[in-house]
Amino acid sequence: MFGIANWLRNILVAALLCVAGPAFAQDKVIYHIDDSAAQALKGLRNIRNHLDVAPKTTIVVVTHADGVDFLMEGAKDPKSSTEYAPLVADLKARGVTFEVCEITLKRRNLKKDQFILDADFVPSGVVRLGELQFRDHYAYIKP
Repeated sequence: MFGIANWLRNILVAALLCVAGPAFAQDKVIYHIDDSAAQALKGLRNIRNHLDVAPKTTIVVVTHADGVDFLMEGAKDPKSSTEYAPLVADLKARGVTFEVCEITLKRRNLKKDQFILDADFVPSGVVRLGELQFRDHYAYIKP
């Protein structure tokens, strides 16, 4: 009898998690930027719109290669001359994390002090993308 009761309890718990689980889940999304000129302004606008509709979403922006450029001091969109820093600061205030690949820094001879204060640094942008997708189950978006 004890085995059947345990089995029924486990089935009930599993069923409740299937029904209630999505209500407790929080969306987690990576925005991947590897070309600032083509992706940064569009990506920042996408993220703003994303948070306007789903404000509890956890968003991490992972940058590497030429994607790190928009997080540098004084960086502007080449087409519109829009300065990126205020847009990044607004999103950072809403909980968005901006990560810069340190391999890119070494390859391009860049220094951390060339970046805005809202930028965080990770050893490898590509490894970080894999970790977030596989281990932490983040959805992937490339603007």
